Amino acid sequence: MKNWLVVLALVTAGVGSAVAQDMGSAAGTPLVGTAQDGYESARSLELYREGNARMLMNDFGQLARYHDADAALGPSAAGEQRVVFFGDSITDIWKLDDSFPGKHYINRGIGGQTTPQMLVRYRADVLELKPAVVVILAGTNDIAGNTGEETLEQIEGDYATMAELARAHGVRAVFASVMPINDYNPTALKFFLQRSPEKILALNEWLKKYCAENGLVYLDYFSAMVDGRGMLKAEVTGDGLHPNAAGFAVMAPLAEMAIMQATGNRQ
Repeated sequence: MKNWLVVLALVTAGVGSAVAQDMGSAAGTPLVGTAQDGYESARSLELYREGNARMLMNDFGQLARYHDADAALGPSAAGEQRVVFFGDSITDIWKLDDSFPGKHYINRGIGGQTTPQMLVRYRADVLELKPAVVVILAGTNDIAGNTGEETLEQIEGDYATMAELARAHGVRAVFASVMPINDYNPTALKFFLQRSPEKILALNEWLKKYCAENGLVYLDYFSAMVDGRGMLKAEVTGDGLHPNAAGFAVMAPLAEMAIMQATGNRQ
């Protein structure tokens, strides 16, 4: 109930019209949210939790998702610099073989996950695979509250734990910025109302600073994907949250440069 009230407050504070915009808006133009939009956004988050209650109770980290794939992977080939992309749905839907032909990068993304869930499977899906580099993209679902409300300090603590474990296991960590979002169509508006742009900016500032102070590579997707309004560019997404093919085409060379930097500058 508290999440509903928060989202409703965000919407009603900025509503200047009660006219619903069912047809969406022009690309790059924000929608004017209504109280009903706020209710539906908050309700969708509650339905997500209800629909995943069994998983959250029985396999919180979703260790089963990649169990067989991890077991079948085997040790790295001689001279191979294994790279694991570790994250939520943005990683999960990324066709890495298309973006990085011949690289055989390993995808260990799971849609909807938060950093507490990722920590549960970090050993199985990252450390035990013995990669040279792990590229971590997370945070947006923590801000949304997919597994409950979290403070920025709690999210930052999970990132720090992943970095410390990576260092202890000789894995070089790359922290990717949290992606911007937008409110340019009805689906995007629903995601937008669950994710505070201010918290995204604050978390990215912390990630950048932490990387600089601890010898990690900071992968800045945000700056390349943000428009003049501070939102995710309309042309790189369909739903205001997840990149489309054009979005991944922007992200891929940035990720490749970050991997090269990590492998060339051992922590």
